[in-house]
Amino acid sequence: MAKSQTPSSRTPDLSTADAPRLSTLLQKLPEKPVVCVGDLMLDRYVEGQVNRLSPEAPIPVLEVQRESAMLGGVGNVLRNLSALGVAAELVAVIGVDRAGRELAALLAREPHVTPRLVSIPARQTSVKTRFVAGNQQLLRADHETMDPIDEADIRSLLDDATVAMAAAPGAPLVLSDYGKGVLSDTVVATLITAARAEGRAVIVDPKGRDFSRYRGATLLTPNRQELSQATGMATETDEEVIAAGRKLIDECGIEAVLATRSERGMTLVERDTAHHLPARAREVFDVSGAGDTVVAIVAASVAAGAPLPLAAKLANLGAGVVVGKVGTAAAYPAEIVAALHESEFLDAGVKIVTAEAMVERAQTWRRRGQRIGFTNGCFDLLHPGHISLLKQARSACDKLVVGLNSDASVKRLKGEDRPVQSEASRAAVLASLAAVDLVVIFDEDVPLNLINGLRPDVLVKGADYTVAEVVGAKEVQSWGGKVLLAEVLSGHSTSETIRRLAT
Repeated sequence: MAKSQTPSSRTPDLSTADAPRLSTLLQKLPEKPVVCVGDLMLDRYVEGQVNRLSPEAPIPVLEVQRESAMLGGVGNVLRNLSALGVAAELVAVIGVDRAGRELAALLAREPHVTPRLVSIPARQTSVKTRFVAGNQQLLRADHETMDPIDEADIRSLLDDATVAMAAAPGAPLVLSDYGKGVLSDTVVATLITAARAEGRAVIVDPKGRDFSRYRGATLLTPNRQELSQATGMATETDEEVIAAGRKLIDECGIEAVLATRSERGMTLVERDTAHHLPARAREVFDVSGAGDTVVAIVAASVAAGAPLPLAAKLANLGAGVVVGKVGTAAAYPAEIVAALHESEFLDAGVKIVTAEAMVERAQTWRRRGQRIGFTNGCFDLLHPGHISLLKQARSACDKLVVGLNSDASVKRLKGEDRPVQSEASRAAVLASLAAVDLVVIFDEDVPLNLINGLRPDVLVKGADYTVAEVVGAKEVQSWGGKVLLAEVLSGHSTSETIRRLAT
């Protein structure tokens, strides 16, 4: 029987928790690893636009513009851990097929992940293919084998898990269960028993109606519907979610439940306390994968020594970031910091990103049907000529990315006495401008690698160049983009400004 909720056992909303503790926790996350075991899958996206119905049947015709693939299932937990700089040991199953090889290649690109994959010849690697027009999914097609893995493969999986846990002493264990036959009752019980015997926290993203199979776990992270199905109870109100969570704690032998509740935020239910965290997203585009973000941040926080309430608070901030993106996505530390402080200054700071984060942000923008522009420069002493260029560039697109030469790059191009301002200062000034959506610092003399990674729709340089002289022009035109030569505002030059200051 679930315990009744009393005023003394309910703590207030944690949204008032002090920012310094969360900022400190975020900085500590990369210090400790996490072990992940679960269902690994390949998420494919086929994206384009719909302008007509098929003459063959009353269905839309998707004019395909791009295709992409990324880690899904427990792989999305890993993507989120990598975005936070957290090292992870992965144990999972793949088939001996093209999708399995593609997953292995994607994992090899993750610098913080050590994959231990059990390859099963007769098993089909799980693939989810989403057909998307704008930010609207038209159809999802699944290719997968859902039968439980056999005894020999279970032994291989458990052996790999033993090695993974030995490689990460004391690290929390994440079980990411998508019901694809990998986390059988035997596997789950064996792993939880082994982890708890070593004093590890066990965090489970559960599946199905019988949560007693996760007995002994530290934390379960069901969504509202999963919580209702597992308990047979209503989960609409705060009180109903608490009651359902307490039922799981009492009947399934777990320590806590973190229920994700979509637009209503999250509720952390412990035996004697409950914490309600309101949703933090300013704009919701896609909730796909938000649960994986929650699991990753909670696990990393627990690894760093944080109590569950503080870990849940940080996870709630991260979830608010990813639901503002389209498709399965990850939350980066700078984005979480900006969500934490919600000030214009730090919102500008979140615009300064790595090349990898730039590519992910661009994918989200494209799924919303937005055109992406790119320009670059040293922007040493920002003057009206720069502002004019940036405004012209922004008027030609929906989102503008600015490539910024690093200090070392500027020295090579301009001389040892340049830049006047550091790359951090120059990036902060650019990011504060409304016309600029992202700033990416690059160390090469030219931004060709950034351009190829971003694949902008519009490439902008000043009209003191010809199209033939613009770095990346040929590449942008090859994928259907255009090159814009912006009008140059005469009478403004950084070099001339520096000369006048020196006289």
